[in-house]
Amino acid sequence: MSLAALVYRPLTIFIAYPLLALVPAALFVVLYRASGRKVAAAAAALWLLYTVYEYGMHRRWLCTGECNIRVDLLLLYPVLWIISIVALIVAIRGRRKP
Repeated sequence: MSLAALVYRPLTIFIAYPLLALVPAALFVVLYRASGRKVAAAAAALWLLYTVYEYGMHRRWLCTGECNIRVDLLLLYPVLWIISIVALIVAIRGRRKP
């Protein structure tokens, strides 16, 4: 199994259950409120947008015909991982400083 498959496999649950993506969105809202870091708010916004997008894909509103080959995820998953990791680091570091 490739490294990319190991890294992105946890995100595939959002394909079957798109509303679960509200959980990381809510987490980043909490981190933003606790730290005041805008990158955490940006991460929350991106996760919220992804939730809406993935729900539209799940309901077949945003795709016509066969939606099984999801090339869009090759861009979306790295963006979500990067913004999430950066937001976590920045929010945690920002929270430690008085």
